[in-house]
Amino acid sequence: MKTPTLFTPLQLGALTLSNRIVMAPLTRMRAGMPGNIPTALNATYYRQRATAGLIVTEATPISATGHGYFHTPGIHTPAQAEGWKLVTDAVHQAGGKIFLQLWHVGRQSHNDLQPGGALPVAPSAIASGGQSPVAPGIFKTQPVPRALETTEIPTLVDDYRHAAALAQIAGFDGVEIHAANGYLLEQFLSDHANVRTDRYGGSLANRARLLLEVTAAVTAVWSGERVGIRLSPANTFGGIQHKDRLGTYRHVVNELNPFKLAYLHLVEPRVAGNSDLDTFDDTLSSHHFRELISGDTRLISAGGHSRASGVQTVESGQADAVAYGRQFIANPDLVARLATDAPLNSYDRTSFYGGAGQGYIDYPFLSPQPSVT
Repeated sequence: MKTPTLFTPLQLGALTLSNRIVMAPLTRMRAGMPGNIPTALNATYYRQRATAGLIVTEATPISATGHGYFHTPGIHTPAQAEGWKLVTDAVHQAGGKIFLQLWHVGRQSHNDLQPGGALPVAPSAIASGGQSPVAPGIFKTQPVPRALETTEIPTLVDDYRHAAALAQIAGFDGVEIHAANGYLLEQFLSDHANVRTDRYGGSLANRARLLLEVTAAVTAVWSGERVGIRLSPANTFGGIQHKDRLGTYRHVVNELNPFKLAYLHLVEPRVAGNSDLDTFDDTLSSHHFRELISGDTRLISAGGHSRASGVQTVESGQADAVAYGRQFIANPDLVARLATDAPLNSYDRTSFYGGAGQGYIDYPFLSPQPSVT
């Protein structure tokens, strides 16, 4: 019987992946404190899942102002880079490959998480309407943010460049720019969250400018073949709205082509946050953007995939690889389970965010572990 393409190698930019199953970025809020520094616990978690063709780390703030959740590991200090070395060494020793996801939450934060208790920053002084987990079990309403001054934006872009350089020091195989899920870069894209009148607001070309400047900065550190970007055309999380979603993201995909990125990582419209939707707008599904992608840039589809949908998505050519999130939380050996169509462990939502080892590194493996070759 022919092996489904999902379980076969893939050339992704500069990397050859052993399979087309990607571990999606999963916020888990278990960094060492003080300092939001990765620890041996985080290294164990990622090493357990190293059979993924590619791991994309949890979203990782690029600056002190980029944090919006308690205990999220950062990538803006040398100590954090040293902590991430524990993770990359563990994954590489287990034969895996790992990208770091670069993140700034923008307005999805709270004063309690900002340096000196300052307001979060955003494209415009428009609140998200959401809440931030500022400590275990404590949520606070996100305030009206402070609009970034035009003169501050070059420093913000340089924060991405600096974080990308620290990711190299930490030993990653590449980086993914987080421009999805209602965080800062998507806030600039939104004609609802962004009402600026300078060169970063107004027209679609202006609203996409920051994302393209960030991509230029990151690909100046890493070659494009070691950089990916995550987009969520249908996203409403974080209060994000767009008058013309399809037009916005078609423009973005076209403008990203000259960077010759390793991949575009698109979130399917059938998911919102960490839950599946019964009804959704299929016109924003990832495969509708595939025809716009040029060169060797790959397409990764993420969001609510099963074994069957993952196999079908790759076999049909709708995407080159498939990212799994919640199933990787509960199944560190997900690749083996999918390859052999073995039963999956059920995930426990109550342990998704924060805590220690329970619900993090204690999910059982198959016994005995089957070969996936």
